[in-house]
Amino acid sequence: MPRPRGAVTLATVATTAGVSIATVSKVLNGRSDVSSSTRARVQEVLTQHGYVGRRPEPVSRPTVELFYQGFLSSYSVEVIQGVVAAGQDAEVDVVLNAHPRHPNGPAGRASRWIRELIAGGRRAAIGITSELTDADLAALSRARLPLVVIDPANIPEPDVTSVGSTNFAGGMAATQHLLELGHRRIGYLGGPPTSGCNQARMSGFRSAMDAAGAAVPKQYVRLSEFLYDDGVAGGSALLDLPDRPTAIFAGSDEVALGVLEAARARGLRVPEDLSVVGFDDTQVARLASPPLTTVKQPLREMGAVALRTALRLAAGETVDSHHVELATTLIVRGSAAAIPCE
Repeated sequence: MPRPRGAVTLATVATTAGVSIATVSKVLNGRSDVSSSTRARVQEVLTQHGYVGRRPEPVSRPTVELFYQGFLSSYSVEVIQGVVAAGQDAEVDVVLNAHPRHPNGPAGRASRWIRELIAGGRRAAIGITSELTDADLAALSRARLPLVVIDPANIPEPDVTSVGSTNFAGGMAATQHLLELGHRRIGYLGGPPTSGCNQARMSGFRSAMDAAGAAVPKQYVRLSEFLYDDGVAGGSALLDLPDRPTAIFAGSDEVALGVLEAARARGLRVPEDLSVVGFDDTQVARLASPPLTTVKQPLREMGAVALRTALRLAAGETVDSHHVELATTLIVRGSAAAIPCE
């Protein structure tokens, strides 16, 4: 996280707004004995200066903010369970919220968000696959509020602490399994191009294909989101190709489920006519029909590691690495089989 670029004091805000320090303090504390016009003027100056205030005295039981963007997926639920369980062990309350979207908005929105976290007594913040802006990072830095990101949606700054898994090795393992089953026409359906975990999984896929001398036509690779609907759309596009893949490596279990539906709609049987491998090993992988062969991420442990790391940072400790990767494992079930005779 970048170093703070200079603290903004109450005196600075008071002078700029043309009011007393006491009035600024009243606005920050939500006091009612301030006129609406004065309150609006002070709020505007606070936003302009990106003032996030000082952290209040610790509450009796510390709290950590756990935030996410978009919809809660089966992946997110597993991670949340890991964070919450680790919080219970550490006697820390975990507060779950949606991260406000302001990718192109003013920096003041990010500062307002951080002020709310600090006012709520948060010791640290943990993001799940969230896309953080420069304004977010700067506001967190000024407030000295530790941040840990799990599988960030965009490539994080080198000094942003993050937790993930061995996505490259997982991508290779999934692809090698399909290659060992005799497949050579293998498609890849991944997540956002800017996602670090997607880039690593796709690199593992390509490395395994290159090592086997198997070509990857451009139309065999499609990137979107890690969601079911994207699996349906991407799977449909791949399966409608004149020379369709005999196997598809999906970047998440939900995408893989979408591929199963795309195959069903076209009268294709899995795994007899099409092999599918997912990624995550969430509950939906075990409930799928057929059960998904997938790459297991230790999602709950990733959440637990993020919580413990955030608490260490909040206590002023240093961490050995800004990025922690936990090992992935290929779980073989019923959705992938030897290449069908043609």
